[in-house]
Amino acid sequence: MIWLDGTFHEGPTVQWNVADRGLLLADGLFETAVVFDGRIFCLAEHLARLGTGARLLGFEAPLDLAEEGMQAVARFAPPSGGVIRLTVTRGAGPRGLAPPAEPVPTVLATVAPFDPSLVFRKVSLQTAGVRRNEHSPLSRVKSLAYMDNVLAIAEAKAAGADDALILNTAGRPVCTSAANLFVVRKGEIATPPVSDGVLPGVMRGRLMSIAARAGLDVVERSLGVMDIARAEEIFLTNSVRFVQPVTAIDGVDLPREPAVAVRVLDLFRGLLEFEVERGLPETRMQ
Repeated sequence: MIWLDGTFHEGPTVQWNVADRGLLLADGLFETAVVFDGRIFCLAEHLARLGTGARLLGFEAPLDLAEEGMQAVARFAPPSGGVIRLTVTRGAGPRGLAPPAEPVPTVLATVAPFDPSLVFRKVSLQTAGVRRNEHSPLSRVKSLAYMDNVLAIAEAKAAGADDALILNTAGRPVCTSAANLFVVRKGEIATPPVSDGVLPGVMRGRLMSIAARAGLDVVERSLGVMDIARAEEIFLTNSVRFVQPVTAIDGVDLPREPAVAVRVLDLFRGLLEFEVERGLPETRMQ
């Protein structure tokens, strides 16, 4: 089932305006959220990030319509849970790069089954040749322009890894192709700041907001390659995969048990149970 601008369409295809700037220029944004029993986890945070990102790109996202679309497709999620993909483009425009003076955004929402096996699945990383441009506004929004991420994970897969460790133009580790990065050493959990080219992830934000109450010392600071080399533990956060422990980087194993990552997963379980009255399935590192 596809929801487009207020109307349901039987999938898997829908008519699309060929002048839409999202199609032609990747001029738009997207959000990915999980839903259980019709309740969307972290809905307010996803909509807030969407609104902030659209303003950074120079247009206003129709947040009421976006929420309507997410809630509409949420009803079609499988009993085991679903993953909502929300896409908002600037809409159609004349030929050329200059955006229209009065854009009419396009809003698209779909839902797919949630795969619980992705939660806490171990990940090996390969440092990518593709660099993240921390000077670009696109580094701070969930833009449709995702080719750097596509190329990075393709490079990692070709090297036999699960995902890519992406550095910024200054050579600092900042993220993977689809997740935020956390490095643990001597009781400190460090994650790079947004100014280093980091997408302000929803789960990253939730962890930072509740960490102190849970006895976790999470700090924002720039990371160097030596932080990666000396790490006692590395884990990733993502709105669909929640937490994933990193077990190897560039072919070098990280032998320690992911004790901190387990605590973070337990925190997210608690949030999910409180906010949507649904727990994650019991998960072991695979």
